[in-house]
Amino acid sequence: MQKSTKERAVITVTGIDHPGIIAAITRALADLNINIEDLSQTIVQGLFTMILIADITDHDLGKLQETMQKLGKEQGVQITVQHENIFKFMHRV
Repeated sequence: MQKSTKERAVITVTGIDHPGIIAAITRALADLNINIEDLSQTIVQGLFTMILIADITDHDLGKLQETMQKLGKEQGVQITVQHENIFKFMHRV
């Protein structure tokens, strides 16, 4: 039996800070049984930013993108979900 290659997604969140943003996002990921590998967030003068790395091995990236897009609208924030390889390619120096 061959072990599957780990796949990860980069999830970025930006918007006006308010209570519950992190809770809503992490709850949605837990409901999809997606593990969070790393998370960094900051608030600068009321502006919320977060970047999260999630293990999406054996998960549907399209379904995750749809779920996060809907959640972003509910929370009033912009959520972007990209496969790690696409993110790295777009941000290479």
